[in-house]
Amino acid sequence: MTIILLPPSETKRDGGHPRSADETARFPQLDEQRAVARQALAALVAGSDDEAIARALKVGHRAAPAEIARDRALDGAPVMPAVDRYTGVLYDALDAGSLSEPARDELGRSVVVQSALCGLVGALEPIPAYRLSAGSRLPGVVMTSLWARPSTEALADTGETLVDLRSASYAALGPLPAPAPGREVASVSVVARDADGTTRALNHFNKRGKGLFVRDLVTAGPVPPTLDALCTHARDIGWELRRTGDTALELVVPHDR
Repeated sequence: MTIILLPPSETKRDGGHPRSADETARFPQLDEQRAVARQALAALVAGSDDEAIARALKVGHRAAPAEIARDRALDGAPVMPAVDRYTGVLYDALDAGSLSEPARDELGRSVVVQSALCGLVGALEPIPAYRLSAGSRLPGVVMTSLWARPSTEALADTGETLVDLRSASYAALGPLPAPAPGREVASVSVVARDADGTTRALNHFNKRGKGLFVRDLVTAGPVPPTLDALCTHARDIGWELRRTGDTALELVVPHDR
């Protein structure tokens, strides 16, 4: 199997359902780190200086009251699948809510999101609405020190091929393990192909390309288990995904996407 790693979004949908006692994390070995992050976030938002809290969370003045209120209400907050919770360019393009049941099942098997609060979470794993980013400052916690090593170990333990579509700040919270027999790993860069055939780097809009690519990938059935097979499969479903190194891939987004 191949695991596709996605970044989260700083914007999130409200609502959900009460957490069920029988819901379990896909990566239970990160429960200790999750507890540390939750406790540190609770300590931060327990203060009365909302301006200082907003600076620590790196949230703008207009959005700060609602985002801080979310974090203060995390205990007992409703949950929903991560891919439905996150909004924004990537997740709007993925549009997980409109996928068929088989495609959502494949999404649940093959996609993992890197959260600053929850660590590695399966795409269909229920999470609350929260505000915490890779660049947030929590009292007594350094994000990379909290998450990086245990997340890398958790990814290695899967034994699966790992394809990294995360942004740099979230990849730093769980660096890819080294390749090993039976386990390939690759980071993906995203470029656009213009109408004249030239390619150029994508910045903000690479998120849309990632979302559309993952949507087409899970809609087409099981994600191939090797990098070479994944590149071939991508071509078959209308995408150009190519190797640029032993642990590097390049996703080319057509100009009409």
